[in-house]
Amino acid sequence: MSEKRVDAEKQGTEESGDDAILRGSLLDQIKWDDRGLVPAIVQDTNSGDVLMLAYMNRESLRRSLEVHQTWFWSRSRKCLWHKGETSGQIQRIREIRYDCDGDTLLVRVEQEGVACHTGAWSCFYRMLK
Repeated sequence: MSEKRVDAEKQGTEESGDDAILRGSLLDQIKWDDRGLVPAIVQDTNSGDVLMLAYMNRESLRRSLEVHQTWFWSRSRKCLWHKGETSGQIQRIREIRYDCDGDTLLVRVEQEGVACHTGAWSCFYRMLK
């Protein structure tokens, strides 16, 4: 499996994964769609639950890496949004992985409170039979 990851809190004397992404070298490996977006699956590190799906652009990914909390691009409002900014339900990033095709992110977080705007733990609380 050719899985690639970036530790959100990697530190040391060598250039960290965050520094390389912020510089753009790894950022360029992401396959952004024609609107400059990439889907980001958010997963809770403790339970393994998939919490939500959102979209990131370069700026939201850069901000997420800088503050170790999730930032996304709102396709409906056409603006950046910091998850939990108004609700307090923040997501602390533990790592970000990208898939073998480079066209999807997996953001592993510690969720504070609930992830869904409906008040549910996960946005994926409904089932199709």
